[in-house]
Amino acid sequence: MSLLGTKTRSRRLALVGAVILGILLLCAAAAPWLAPYDPTERVTRPFAAPSTDHWLGADDVGHDLLSMLIHGAQISLFVGVVAALVATTIGTAMGIAAGYVRGAVDTVLMRIVDVVLSLPVLPLTIVIGVFAGPGLGTQVMVISAVLWAGLARELRAQVLTLRERDYIQAERAMGAGPVYVLRRHVLPAILPLVIPQFVLTVKTAILLEASLAFLGLGDISAASWGAMLSMAHARNAFLTDAWVWWVLPPGIAIAVTVLGFALLGNAIEERSRPILTAHQYRLRRKARPAEAPPVDEIPVAPLVVDGLTVVYGEQGSGATKVSFAVEAGELVGLVGESGSGKSTVAAATLGLLPSAARITSGRVLVSGRDVAALPNEELRALRGNRISLIPQEALSALNPVRSIGSQMDEAILVHRPCSRHEARDRTLELLTQVGLGADRAAAYPHQLSGGMRQRVVIAMALANEPDVVIADEPTSGLDVLREAEILALLDDLRRHHSLALLIVTHNLPVIERIADRIAVMKDGELVEIGTASQIGTDPRHPYTRRLVDAAPRLESLREKVAR
Repeated sequence: MSLLGTKTRSRRLALVGAVILGILLLCAAAAPWLAPYDPTERVTRPFAAPSTDHWLGADDVGHDLLSMLIHGAQISLFVGVVAALVATTIGTAMGIAAGYVRGAVDTVLMRIVDVVLSLPVLPLTIVIGVFAGPGLGTQVMVISAVLWAGLARELRAQVLTLRERDYIQAERAMGAGPVYVLRRHVLPAILPLVIPQFVLTVKTAILLEASLAFLGLGDISAASWGAMLSMAHARNAFLTDAWVWWVLPPGIAIAVTVLGFALLGNAIEERSRPILTAHQYRLRRKARPAEAPPVDEIPVAPLVVDGLTVVYGEQGSGATKVSFAVEAGELVGLVGESGSGKSTVAAATLGLLPSAARITSGRVLVSGRDVAALPNEELRALRGNRISLIPQEALSALNPVRSIGSQMDEAILVHRPCSRHEARDRTLELLTQVGLGADRAAAYPHQLSGGMRQRVVIAMALANEPDVVIADEPTSGLDVLREAEILALLDDLRRHHSLALLIVTHNLPVIERIADRIAVMKDGELVEIGTASQIGTDPRHPYTRRLVDAAPRLESLREKVAR
């Protein structure tokens, strides 16, 4: 079947499910008017056969079975929807907490999930129901207690993936706190998963409600479809012909309801994707508190890396030991081969080291404040404000379903107590500064070229006039001409704004042209630092000399051609 045919079939099934549920919900809502009799009153003789007055006949007391069936829809759907809503809320909260916080919280919550999932559902519901006693509250509590765990595990996996996305990391680098990231990005991203899971959970909850009611754990004063089956069994309906009109209708009603929810839920699930919706949420920002004065004496340089030692894992492998400073208006290039520790240093300056890494000694001072010693709230206020990141992959760092302008507005509103109109004015000013027109604010990331996207993330990094900018491989994936343009732009901006600019790169010949100084790393250590001309013409360390000799240069190529 073609993709188009599959989508058409999915829509048709969803429509069938929606029609079934619409009819059932309408019947439940209008039960007092649709039911011909009060389901609690005796209106005919016991075990009366179906007739024009009583379409489904009567039970052993003389209650009209059609009226009981119509009113039973209220109870079954109420318990199913409420229990599914509670289970979905608990599962969503647990999955998000475990996936985003990680660590001990993740371990504890996932062990609880493992225990719940390891227990058989129906026996567990029976045991809990017996101890809690019959009633609608018991049914909701029992069903919710056994259905939340599966959703929590699935959402945890999605949140773990989302948490490491480049655009989430870029948000954190701009100073966004966990509550903001969860509300603004994570929740909208997992909502397309939560909705179909809720619909499918209602289906399961209705089946469990029928099971519990059949076992006598429902509300005896309000008969649901499951309770009707229970009464038919207990009152010997199967010994007479009454079972045909007493048992089959509620059984068919349960099956049709489950089918409706299954068709609709599966159709929604097929179309669901864990991405953010394109709906534009209104930003509500509070002014950030003023930064506290630095504890340490403010050094001359905006960025100081002082004896920084970072290790990975419990064994302390892959140690990184670095010391250098970047002055205001200075451009320092941090170069070295892959695995030399360049990106680790860049992440440490922003307090964004991966979970496996930890700082064992030394410090990173940004505008005089030790990044590793700051509380989370102050660190978030620092990121994107006093220090900014230009990420490696602009396409991954930008939210794919939000316009460029809205993302830049957000970077400004996180730190500035200004109106949305003022933020947009600042956005347009920044786009102009990096060589993009104001009309690009309405564009989406996929509508821009690689060089344009890189200019956008540069503009976002400059949004709040930081003292320090970290550029982690800012020209990765660009062609030679675009690479030269982006580096020239960075060079011009750092002079214009007097930025302390640290560029992490492996392209030594290019960084030599614009850098004031170059720091060379190998195996986690800073082996040499000097002026660009000194590193390029007279390197002191043997590794630096090999690095310089290995890098192709236009002059050497010209000499070879001349020969």
